[in-house]
Amino acid sequence: MIRAPALRPGDRVRVVAPAGIPDTRVARGIQILESFGLVVETGTHLYDRYGYLAGTDEDRLADLNAAFRDPGVRGVFAARGGYGTQRIIDRLDLAAIKRDPRVFVGFSDLTVLSGRLWTAARLVSFYGPMINWTDSRTGPTEIESLRRAVMTTDPIVLTRDPAEPSAAVIVPGTATGTLLGGNLTMVQTSVNTRDLPDLRGAILLLEDTDESAYSYDRMLTHLIRAGALRRLAGVALGQFTNAPVTGGQWTAAEAVQDRLGSLGVPVLGGLRVGHGTGQLTVPLGSRATIDTAAGTLTVEAGVQAVY
Repeated sequence: MIRAPALRPGDRVRVVAPAGIPDTRVARGIQILESFGLVVETGTHLYDRYGYLAGTDEDRLADLNAAFRDPGVRGVFAARGGYGTQRIIDRLDLAAIKRDPRVFVGFSDLTVLSGRLWTAARLVSFYGPMINWTDSRTGPTEIESLRRAVMTTDPIVLTRDPAEPSAAVIVPGTATGTLLGGNLTMVQTSVNTRDLPDLRGAILLLEDTDESAYSYDRMLTHLIRAGALRRLAGVALGQFTNAPVTGGQWTAAEAVQDRLGSLGVPVLGGLRVGHGTGQLTVPLGSRATIDTAAGTLTVEAGVQAVY
């Protein structure tokens, strides 16, 4: 496991768009990073458009690689998700990342980038808000969660929120392992690619948005049939955002309970990680413990102290 140095006031960071097209909300995200004392730069092609993508594959890749190659850039922040990271991930400059690790923050479609950073370089990354910021979804508590994650070496503790739909999913127990995963759709579509980590002994983090109950079932069933979930230590469930509910049928939580309940490992739902309101930041690649009785996910720091 490799932890990048913690960000400090005065550090240069760069905002890039490896996937979908950001909008005017990026200005608010940049303002928040600047409030941490960081010096924020933007990728050359941040505001480009190419169909539903933030520029051509070549230009998005160039911005991403430039951010990881520049020795003065100590953190890379994704502007937004959407779709597109898979189209460029196989040409990521892994040598530059191994040579000079730095902080990376993103979620959703960026799950594949976090996965590749882990499988290729064992680099801890951060599953947290995009810089295309929405204050109504991510307020002061969530801003502080992001700051603490990337600028301090404090452990991160998330507590089950009974108001989250995924809180209905539980398999009692405690488990410790490396926290890996992210967006369920992207984890499932990473099967048989270099982006999917070896999940043996891991705590698997999963969340998703705008998916029906049968979609959760289908994706988890694929992962089970593919052997990806063998010998998991446990599962931590984030937000099931905007999952349709049909009378007389399973909810998303009930479908997930049915699929995960047979794995024989502890499962803790109700964590505020993902696409919903109150999104918190967690490191992927750090050692973590779930305790279903306490309702907590405790994760070791994802950055190392700078002296």
